[in-house]
Amino acid sequence: MARINAVTHETASAEQKALFDAIQSQLGIVPNFLKVFANSPEALKAFLGLHGIANGGSLDPQTRERIALALAQQNACEYCLSAHTAIGRKAGLTGAEIEANRAGTSQDAKAAAAVKFARAINDHTGDVTSAELDDVRSAGYSEADIVEIITHVGMNILTNLIGRASRVEIDFPKVDLKLPV
Repeated sequence: MARINAVTHETASAEQKALFDAIQSQLGIVPNFLKVFANSPEALKAFLGLHGIANGGSLDPQTRERIALALAQQNACEYCLSAHTAIGRKAGLTGAEIEANRAGTSQDAKAAAAVKFARAINDHTGDVTSAELDDVRSAGYSEADIVEIITHVGMNILTNLIGRASRVEIDFPKVDLKLPV
């Protein structure tokens, strides 16, 4: 059961409705986690702005989804794991690739370095080692790419926090978290 109310179209203010209409026109739906964000229109606008800017960067959609899947699993956010599994499939990720991402790697060597680096950022709250930076650089990522990976980690941590704190209802095909063995 949700612990933070999701704003509905019926209960939304004029500003919230305008945001929902914009999201609906772009995505075809208004995902429930954005309805939780909508409790603060300013927070929702900030997230949408960062998301839009970050998605215009150099990282391809598959790598962005790989990072999102790795962090959703690592941070135990079932909502985000379910959402990014569906979005990842639409971006062309296979079931085997999604499983690899959830385990913190990728079937693609370059993407594996990005996923590993993203998880290290998350694990160490940004305090990565020089060796971890060298590894991601040697895989072919530029300084701009590294900053974008860090940005995507930050965005995903934010959505993981919203998902976990709110226990928002999952509105994607549900994917269960893998529990540590």
